[in-house]
Amino acid sequence: MAASAYPPPPPYYRLYKDYAENPDSAPAPPPPIVGTYTSYGSNYTTDDVLPSLEEQGLRQLYPSGPSVDYKKELRALNRELSFQFLELSDVLVERPSQYARRVEDMGLILRNMHHLLNSLRPHQARSTVIHLLELQIERRKKAVEDIRRKREEVRQLLQESLSALHGHMSDGQDGGTMDGGMEVALVDHVSRPNNEIKNYGFSAAQTYR
Repeated sequence: MAASAYPPPPPYYRLYKDYAENPDSAPAPPPPIVGTYTSYGSNYTTDDVLPSLEEQGLRQLYPSGPSVDYKKELRALNRELSFQFLELSDVLVERPSQYARRVEDMGLILRNMHHLLNSLRPHQARSTVIHLLELQIERRKKAVEDIRRKREEVRQLLQESLSALHGHMSDGQDGGTMDGGMEVALVDHVSRPNNEIKNYGFSAAQTYR
């Protein structure tokens, strides 16, 4: 059976050419696959479970159980792999016809190491999500601090403007002051407490993603 690295799209895509204008003209998508399936010549399963070495027909070289010390076992397997490599070098010189057994032993050790590393994938996924969430929180905190700093700068600018405008109006005719409504509005904006930003600062920080 011939295989292509980039096969053409399946022919039934033509059934959906009028889908944008009339969604009812196309057949419904197939149901989700449950169980095993084949893709590009390899068998896969929809169950996200790491198969054991015994299920793959391999001998497990490290102890089983939830209390496995991954670091200790990986170091032990790595030392054994280095020893087997030295043995292979010696066999190739002294007994070349017996090299196949050493190569098979090295392959078994590498598969055990690979299986141990795959067992750490769930922990790696959790750690990656935690790290991403910590980065998002840090960016949002920085965004809130930026908003507070800008608000303080605007507050100081309003205070200076209010003082200058008040002084200018005081120097006017009969020592009159600025319009009462304008002054009250400026004072209201300037004198708002800093903690008001807590009501909207976090949502504003979401724009800093």
